Amino acid sequence: MMLIQWVLSGMVIISAFEIAREALLNQFNYGYRAMKVSGYLWPVVDTRVKYRAPLLFEQKITVSARLEEYENRLRIGYVIADRDTGKRLSTGYTIQVAVDEKTNEMCFVSPDILFERMGVTG
Repeated sequence: MMLIQWVLSGMVIISAFEIAREALLNQFNYGYRAMKVSGYLWPVVDTRVKYRAPLLFEQKITVSARLEEYENRLRIGYVIADRDTGKRLSTGYTIQVAVDEKTNEMCFVSPDILFERMGVTG
């Protein structure tokens, strides 16, 4: 008897990060559509994934995302865990920077609209 396990690729993990990131940003009404309306684009400029254990085909997982930095950039941390056991399978982060849509210039400080949406006062 041959046992075949399907290990999911890194692209599945990046896609999971994307879904979790949008859900997190929508919690304070600043998802991608709201970002565009505000006049800022937030491209992902860096991504890191640490593979702790394989994600298997049809494995049930949970993906959590948390905002770790926001003053000058968005750094969002992620944990992918087995839904049933809670075992960590992957961790990582993404970094996004604000780009003014009109000038296409990168902002070295996050725009005020981000702080307003987060309820953070200066």
